Amino acid sequence: MENFPVINLENINNNVEERKAILEKIEDACKNWGFFELVNHGIPLELLDTVERLTKEHYRKCMEQRFKEVMASKGLGDVQAEVKDMDWETTFFLRHLPYSNISEIPDLSEEYRKAMKEFAQQLEKLAEELLDLLCENLGLEKGYLKKAFYGSKGPNFGTKVANYPPCPKPELVKGLRAHTDAGGIILLLQDDKVSGLQLLKDGQWVDVPPMRHSIVVNLGDQIEVITNGKYKSVEHRVIAQTNGTRMSIASFYNPANDAVIYPAPPLLETKAEETEQVYPKFVFEDYMRLYATLKFQAKEPRFQAMKA
Repeated sequence: MENFPVINLENINNNVEERKAILEKIEDACKNWGFFELVNHGIPLELLDTVERLTKEHYRKCMEQRFKEVMASKGLGDVQAEVKDMDWETTFFLRHLPYSNISEIPDLSEEYRKAMKEFAQQLEKLAEELLDLLCENLGLEKGYLKKAFYGSKGPNFGTKVANYPPCPKPELVKGLRAHTDAGGIILLLQDDKVSGLQLLKDGQWVDVPPMRHSIVVNLGDQIEVITNGKYKSVEHRVIAQTNGTRMSIASFYNPANDAVIYPAPPLLETKAEETEQVYPKFVFEDYMRLYATLKFQAKEPRFQAMKA
């Protein structure tokens, strides 16, 4: 199988030829993988190091013992059969847009709050740059995807901070069960030493390689709808490990709750003939309501339900 796509953004604005080559790599990754890894993405490396250090400190101080107690109380340490309704992860969520809740989350140091706020600003900028690169590849006007996500109050943007502690029986408990992401574009800072993230490609599970200072990007269900299936959201999962705790900081740049999502009309008009609109039109909040109950099931029935 070909190598997982790693894309260097360093020379994206240098000259026409380099930009074209980078855009071609992004196009191939969007069409054939639904995932890619970015290096030289413009986020200061010292900030990434700070966020990683503070996230790991916070886990050890505030979450590790609590996680052990919860798992012990559920008897998950010595399960004998496959667990299908639970994940071996400990998480908390930060919201950035349309408004921030970072100041309300308990147990975060001031240094950590400040770093996460700065990190979110950098990721927001990168997400919007990436959406415009997707527009360029799709032949949509610049800003089309951002506008499609905007709704009345601007996009939803938030971060899931997760840790996947060592698991005594990884063959019976998943770190995170297989799913596609419901939203728009997802940017992940993951552990560069402990692996575990896998995506489904051509019927096989493929590792997403841990790489220092990279940002892993994947496409959510809404990009699949807006591109009328040209780009697809891809199923992925986290395999629990017996050694080491895996850090995962995933930031979701999603449509506003009241954004109306539908295939982009320019993508339905080809020179030869009109392309059939395969995907439904719906309000993002309605899709999320359905996703909440069907996250770990196939996405196609969700799209069908939204058509009804």
